[in-house]
Amino acid sequence: MIDQGNLLIKNCSEIVTCSGFSAKKGKEMSDLKVIPNGALVIEGGIIKAVGKSKEISERFNGESYEVIDASGKSVLPGFVDSHTHFVFGGYRAEEFCWRLNGISYMDIMQRGGGILNTVKATRAASKKELFQEGLKRLDSMLSFGVTTVEGKSGYGLDCETEIKQLEVMEELDRTHPISIVKTFLGAHVLPEEYNKGKEDQFIDDIIIKVLPIVVERKLAEFCDVFCEKNVFSIEQSRRLLLEAKKRGMKVKLHADEIVPFGGAELAAELGAVSADHLLKASEKGIEKISQAGVIATLLPGTAFSLKEPYPKARTMIEKECAVALASDMNPGSCYTESIPLIFALATIYMDMTVEETVSALTINGAAALNREKTIGSIDVGKQGDIIILEFPSYHYIPYHLGVSCVEKVIKKGRIVFDKERKEQKYVRR
Repeated sequence: MIDQGNLLIKNCSEIVTCSGFSAKKGKEMSDLKVIPNGALVIEGGIIKAVGKSKEISERFNGESYEVIDASGKSVLPGFVDSHTHFVFGGYRAEEFCWRLNGISYMDIMQRGGGILNTVKATRAASKKELFQEGLKRLDSMLSFGVTTVEGKSGYGLDCETEIKQLEVMEELDRTHPISIVKTFLGAHVLPEEYNKGKEDQFIDDIIIKVLPIVVERKLAEFCDVFCEKNVFSIEQSRRLLLEAKKRGMKVKLHADEIVPFGGAELAAELGAVSADHLLKASEKGIEKISQAGVIATLLPGTAFSLKEPYPKARTMIEKECAVALASDMNPGSCYTESIPLIFALATIYMDMTVEETVSALTINGAAALNREKTIGSIDVGKQGDIIILEFPSYHYIPYHLGVSCVEKVIKKGRIVFDKERKEQKYVRR
């Protein structure tokens, strides 16, 4: 039965459905539509029924399913980590210590460190090496309850390595239970082989030499750019993203991370699916992304790691933005896969309620990846991506600080992680 993705989860202390087929905005983020003493049925990997345990037991015969008794446990949709850079070579622990001693992230970049350091290591790494390292990071993400993750390229900055990163993610997507949504971030920073001031030429080369291959081979769904002072200008970012849109790609932006730069406004202008970071987004920019329906993807782990002020989550929610949260897992500014850490930072330091944070990591994370119709909530017809906590309430997630409360992870109706048995099952999807 397990191979068919047929599963009955009964006697749940609560089912946190996060029900909906679109992003939750503003006050909607607090409505989790919790079912006490709930049960759910998954058939062929798709959610068939959700409701009270008594009702479900009367409608469905448990003999036809693998049955999980979730007494005393909370059940939620699988977490969606909608912004990561998890395929890379090398590490930057020394640079992390430099930052602890007061050297800024941008100063390290100007020294040739930062992203460029990882570019050298990623160019030198084989596909096999990148695959093995990526596999380990996905295993860690799975243990934290992540069932879908976005992965960005951007550590190649040349055609060969950008394609190599995307190909590795494609292979990992075929191999690992976590679904991977691929993003082409060819304009992450200016590579060393281009002199400062040659950003326009580099953008031209991406458009002419790399983007057509990515599109033709369908290696990525999204195109992203690091739109930031001393990285890529508003006009350079606009030019690349408009070209990506013309070729059928959806667009995202690294926006207003270091200084107020107009990245949020550009995201609204282009109809981007998400604008990410937004630590320094202006009031006008926040209003524009709210009006345009752009998902505000906030990355509190990066602000924490860089000792920067956190993004204005409360302001965004009050202005009817749909806020998502993600780890920004990367080797430099935020080397963590820990969803509990992100959860704690959002609730303790960004004034988000526990309910808003759950929405931000489920249905709104799905919306940030254009997946809100198929994942991100426990609704009939959606994919059976589910997590079961060790505890009876979702309130334990931020309460048990930085520690994963996830006991089981279910992907398309199949148990793919079980903390009790200390095992992860790889099922080719």
